Amino acid sequence: MSSSTTEGSWPIRDFVGYGGKSPIDHWPNRARVAINFVLNVEESSEPSVPDGDGYTENRLTDSTVNLGNDRDLAAEGLFEYGSRAGFWRIHREFQRRKIPLTIFACAVALERNPLITEAIIDAGYDVCSHGYRWVNHRALDEASEREQIALAVSSFQQTLGKQPEGWYCRYGPSPNTRKLLIEQKGFVYDSDAYNDDLPYWIEQGTTRHLVVPYSLVSNDAKMMTMPSREWAEFINDGIDALARDEETQPAMVSIGLHCRIVGHPNRFAGLLRVLDHVVKLPNVWIASRLDIAQYWSEVNGR
Repeated sequence: MSSSTTEGSWPIRDFVGYGGKSPIDHWPNRARVAINFVLNVEESSEPSVPDGDGYTENRLTDSTVNLGNDRDLAAEGLFEYGSRAGFWRIHREFQRRKIPLTIFACAVALERNPLITEAIIDAGYDVCSHGYRWVNHRALDEASEREQIALAVSSFQQTLGKQPEGWYCRYGPSPNTRKLLIEQKGFVYDSDAYNDDLPYWIEQGTTRHLVVPYSLVSNDAKMMTMPSREWAEFINDGIDALARDEETQPAMVSIGLHCRIVGHPNRFAGLLRVLDHVVKLPNVWIASRLDIAQYWSEVNGR
């Protein structure tokens, strides 16, 4: 089943989806739930006064003041913590456990931190493009957005030696984003959707394009307002609900992480509880986002 769209416009809203019946019976090894851990690597790509943006981005940080056009040095420091300490704490744990990890990477963040880039390459992490910088694609005209996508691809080819096969906009897509991703070529899927527990195909012009929905619910941003132990219980309860024996529909869970959020020890403890829980479950498939996209294409593809 797929959704339709007209050339250069966002898909018509689809309230039906799969109608409660999944097109697949299970994930690999008859798993009921596919779990994808996503680490957002964005630090140094966010809007900042030194980069000429006229303000300091402080959303998804512990700095809540509004300094207008003045520099928020607290927020800057919190972003720096994410790349100086947070990334490495998370990276070490996933490497120790040999758990697949998808990186939502802003291209500029990899340009400016070659040590993190090297670690991502050495670990063989799946990388999904999070854009060139924290650019609001919804505010761009078509030509400007085309340029931003091309800049991201060119940058990744320099830092990673290849183009990522997935795409996810930082502030949400524009009506032209999917058309431009297809035009750019090389992208297997995008994750600019929050409307399903399963991937699905859309028709963009004469092209079928895969959407692998993301989630803002099972995201470590929740730990900005809840304790880590409570967050872990919240995440684990959702996975258990999908993995229970009575659940007949396979589903996918995206667990979004941020270096500057869950990378802090107080919140990292919550991630450890989630990892301890999911690795013991017999009926889950912990996979990279690209693995999920490729499996979907194989069993429910073109």
